[in-house]
Amino acid sequence: MATIYTHRTENVEKTWLLVAVFLAVVVGLGYFLSYVYNSPGILDIAIVFAVIMNIAGYWYSDKIALGMAKAVPADPAQYPTLNNTVENLAITAGLPKPAVYIIPDRAPNAFATGRNAKHASIAVTQGLLDMMNQTELEGVLAHEMSHIGNKDILLQSMVAVLVGFVSIVGNIFTRSLLWGGGRSRDDGEGGNILAIVGIIFIVLSPIIATLIQLAISRKREYLADASGALLTRYPDGLASALEKIEAYGRPMRTANNATAHMYISNPFGQRAVRGISALFMTHPPTEKRIAALRDMAL
Repeated sequence: MATIYTHRTENVEKTWLLVAVFLAVVVGLGYFLSYVYNSPGILDIAIVFAVIMNIAGYWYSDKIALGMAKAVPADPAQYPTLNNTVENLAITAGLPKPAVYIIPDRAPNAFATGRNAKHASIAVTQGLLDMMNQTELEGVLAHEMSHIGNKDILLQSMVAVLVGFVSIVGNIFTRSLLWGGGRSRDDGEGGNILAIVGIIFIVLSPIIATLIQLAISRKREYLADASGALLTRYPDGLASALEKIEAYGRPMRTANNATAHMYISNPFGQRAVRGISALFMTHPPTEKRIAALRDMAL
């Protein structure tokens, strides 16, 4: 039977797998481009780039995610309730208190990030603080604290960096197509290969990015919901918070494909999820999460 400990082990294994895949993809692209442009130095640059990106992903992915969300530190003097609630939940969970951030956005949402429990951060939107009562706020924060305790945060942060890289490579191929290039102006073979691969990559890059995010599994949201409810001993708090987030429906101003999977709820707005598109969403349906929490309260 799967337990919280097997989930944590799986997260560590998935993180290392992502690192290995990242290295392989970058080196493979470097080899391909070095052939097309007849420049062996490109492969060397790709190897160095892959190593640097993995190191940066491990050490700085949380700062990158917080920066993309435009999050700023939550001053304890200005946000005493928020900081005290986070501290109390951290004590209850047996974890160090994470750094607390505010995202200046009216849409209610939150996420946790960091490489481990000692270097973790929780960011919440101003809209979440304005909309939630104390039990609902505790439910959301307990959910994010569970991501920290379950070791979801490093995997989520590394995925954000990897998905961002996919977008960058897609942009590079787009520019290559616009400006041309290849092994030789007289030999169109290299240019034709680049054009074909570029077109394929441009078309598939959004799907690749989504599949990478889905690879970390929707189960982590259900598990964080359950773990958070156990932490507060009040599943209805998180269920009510999710209902308010669902009802708001509108997207965040700082919504980004690279970090969408990190939030407690889809930052592009649940109302945008309709029909078959729901199959490719990084979050399970909110109504199912609420139903599971209500069942816990019975």
